[in-house]
Amino acid sequence: MAELISITAGLAAFTTIIIVLSYARLTWKRRKLPPGPFPLPFLGNFLQLRSEGVLPCLIKMAEKYGPVYTIHFGPRPTVIVVGYHAVKEVLIDFGDIFLGRGTIPVFEKFYDNSGLTLINGEHWRQMRQFSLLTLKDFGMGRKCLEELIQIETEHLVKYLRSSNKQPINPNTTLSCVSSNIIASVLVGKRFEYSDERWMKILGDMRESFAIISSVWGQTYDMFPKWMDYFPGPHKKMFELLKDLREVVKESIKIHEDTLDPSCPRDYIDCFLIRVRQEKSDSETCFDKINLVSTVFDMFLGGAETTSATLHFGILHFIKYPEIQEKLQEEIDQVIGRTREPRVEDRSQMPYMNAVIHEIQRISDVLPIGCIRCATKDVNLRGYQIPKGMDVLPVLTTVLRDPSQFDTPEKFNIKHFLDENGKFKKNNAFMPFAAGKRACVGEGLVRMQFFIIFTTILQKFTLKSVVDPKDLDISPTESGIENIPPSHKIIFIPRE
Repeated sequence: MAELISITAGLAAFTTIIIVLSYARLTWKRRKLPPGPFPLPFLGNFLQLRSEGVLPCLIKMAEKYGPVYTIHFGPRPTVIVVGYHAVKEVLIDFGDIFLGRGTIPVFEKFYDNSGLTLINGEHWRQMRQFSLLTLKDFGMGRKCLEELIQIETEHLVKYLRSSNKQPINPNTTLSCVSSNIIASVLVGKRFEYSDERWMKILGDMRESFAIISSVWGQTYDMFPKWMDYFPGPHKKMFELLKDLREVVKESIKIHEDTLDPSCPRDYIDCFLIRVRQEKSDSETCFDKINLVSTVFDMFLGGAETTSATLHFGILHFIKYPEIQEKLQEEIDQVIGRTREPRVEDRSQMPYMNAVIHEIQRISDVLPIGCIRCATKDVNLRGYQIPKGMDVLPVLTTVLRDPSQFDTPEKFNIKHFLDENGKFKKNNAFMPFAAGKRACVGEGLVRMQFFIIFTTILQKFTLKSVVDPKDLDISPTESGIENIPPSHKIIFIPRE
């Protein structure tokens, strides 16, 4: 009995020492970092994040600790940056220092820790420059790409007309619209809305993002090694994207078999040509692994986030019929009901331009943003941020900063209109992030929003099966992405 007591006492003492040392180690590591809630060993601030939700918790913590503070996603310390001024410092003023990509376990598994989104350093610079120049060569911001968007929008209009004024859920079709525009640039083809395999892939993609944004996806992001062994919906989010990855691989194989280096057809051809040119360089980033992950990422980011914003926008047109009516008046005056909208019309349509900006701001499709990493030691607002530290600029706190927007939580077109009804810019408009690591497809996405929204309202009046006052347009999930709710919508042709 005495021996058992002695063993128990020894174990208790050993456990106590381990706990004390763990807390001492945490305290030592935190001494120069920004303040924040004290983390538990291994769990970090998981219990707080879990009980309140990641995004609400991050916003609430800023009220207590200020615009720059530290929180632990599980065992991983991360500096959180909130509000326009602080985020601007990270993304623009110290942009070259915070160019690194931080830890994103979900996407690291999606992309095999490769591709433009995840790579760093000189490899990232080379691939980003290549991608920007290649996308520009294939029409980014130019007339030929505008024509691609117009053609795809014509297909959308035909599909909406075929509904014969019956309520439909346009979710997957909107995903197909945005993915087809991306596909035209990346792989040189489009998919029919009747293509059952492709429509299922898009539906699976949307479901995967819903899981990523749920508590399961957020928990995986904190404890990826442990969650790999636990059953749950988080397992499904990877399975749901396997078919999309296979489509990308199939397309690359077809491109390899039919490649003519003297006449590249699209982004994949250009990348494969670069792969051949640098095959003798063992350090090159231009290989098939990075090609698959980059194209896969462009499909995910371009199709999913763009279609989500389009869906939120349509819901806002229905929620506020007086805005829809005023937009249609502007369209009729500037374009009429027969001519196709062109990007150049945007300068003459301040109301439409302002509405689109406000839709992007209030929809806030990527509220948390993408995590960065310090590439060297830096002093940020009096705090020492060491090289390699993850830094998360929370974009929603920029888009809803009360110092930059009069009614940040409400849909208000005056945020982008001056007293004379002219469009006005706002530096806090950062849905694409900012600086050198901002979204490479921003120009393409902005063209899509203007042409698609304008064409839909030119051709249709939008209504729902419920009274606009009762239409709930709040996200169904809010994590990495804000997921739009599903509603049946009636598209009534304007004769």
